[in-house]
Amino acid sequence: MAMNTRPSISAVFPCYNDAGTIPSMVLRVMLVLRELTDDYEVIVTDDGSADHALVLLDELARVYPRLTVIRHPVNQGYGCALRSGFAAASKDLVFYTDGDAQYDPDELRLLHPEMQDGVDIVNGYKISRNDPWLRIVVGRIYHHLMRGLFGYPIRDVDCDFRLIRRSCFQAVSLESRDGTLPLEMVKKFTDAGFSFVEVPVHHFHRVYGRSQFFNVPRLLRVVRDILRLWLKLVWRKEHLIAAEQPQANHSEKGRI
Repeated sequence: MAMNTRPSISAVFPCYNDAGTIPSMVLRVMLVLRELTDDYEVIVTDDGSADHALVLLDELARVYPRLTVIRHPVNQGYGCALRSGFAAASKDLVFYTDGDAQYDPDELRLLHPEMQDGVDIVNGYKISRNDPWLRIVVGRIYHHLMRGLFGYPIRDVDCDFRLIRRSCFQAVSLESRDGTLPLEMVKKFTDAGFSFVEVPVHHFHRVYGRSQFFNVPRLLRVVRDILRLWLKLVWRKEHLIAAEQPQANHSEKGRI
């Protein structure tokens, strides 16, 4: 896609107890989008936040008509929040990152020029991870394990800073309700033949709230969910079989 056509852009944020960061994320991405396109929207899914994030988002939406706030009355999970945002996106390109401000929306400027003809996903990768040492170690182990299990072509599947053609979402069906959604999404995009370009981006220390990741019950759920996803996508290849069935049915009808 030639960049002089100024494709329209949807910016999507999941939000869970991010009252201290989500308003600034929304305002900053709007400033960037105004430079990049004449047609944009911002979509935030509040996933049952227990803080005052939804109050702030509703106030912003009254002032900025390009902001859409999706409300989950109860927390449904990271994957559900993203899927709701992706389903509501209506523009040519879909940018997403998290609402906790560990990535800088200004760096969408780095991804945007790379969305050229023949490119479907521009994937950020962390220059360095700005987290406590334990999370850095676990993140490195996770990266190598996921690349070995799923065969990803990119260097940082855990970097939730991506610019994606909306047609990619129309070609695959996403099902994950939790933090395995980026794994599912990248695997299905890869198997569907979509092309990736990678761009280095900065990763910042979390200044508000705390991660939901490091507790034993959650870690056990993550291991279980990853194994389930591996069985579906790698062992049984359910998404590939489902994609082949309509073609097979069409061929059968052609012979009748």
